[in-house]
Amino acid sequence: MSDATRPVLVLVGPPGAGKSTVGRVLGRRLAVPFTDVDSEIEARVGTTIAEMFTSQGEEAFRAVEREVVAELLATDCGVLALGGGSVLAESTRARLAGHRVVYLKVGLADGIRRTGMSTARPLLAGVNPRATFRALLEARAPLYEAVATVQIDTVKRSANQVAAAVLAALGLDADAAPEPRPGDPDDEITPADDAPLPDPVFGRPGS
Repeated sequence: MSDATRPVLVLVGPPGAGKSTVGRVLGRRLAVPFTDVDSEIEARVGTTIAEMFTSQGEEAFRAVEREVVAELLATDCGVLALGGGSVLAESTRARLAGHRVVYLKVGLADGIRRTGMSTARPLLAGVNPRATFRALLEARAPLYEAVATVQIDTVKRSANQVAAAVLAALGLDADAAPEPRPGDPDDEITPADDAPLPDPVFGRPGS
């Protein structure tokens, strides 16, 4: 497959890693589209992912997810953000071979702060979302690492800082890093552990 028929890069990582927000910044910096797998799924099925989990179950969602990911990996869709659980599929992991894959890493505390344990995230809506999130990180981290070309830590970094680190790690040409802009959520640094939860700025609800 030529570079003309594949994404410029693919973002993977758990909920709260910032795939959507960082992906939009990377798209602007590289002057290419940004494509979000979860948004594409919702457009195709005509409902939210949370509603699909409730009405049809996870298995049905994962089937659609595998299909959408396979299609997008064969197109020039710019910067592509996969859903948090996309790498669970062996077929998807195989398709990621040969792509520039960036694993955005997030720790337990930051992930919980960024997701807010939102009920819009189906796998985090149980009775003990903190324990669920910890188990999710532990189970999926080896899969993210296995498919990744590079790994980028997002802790205590703004979306712009993460995007700059991605571009540097991949050696991609882009505009000079923009100066921080007061009030721009993409330039908000993750707060300290004892800081109040800010308005979510690290992406849309994911899976």
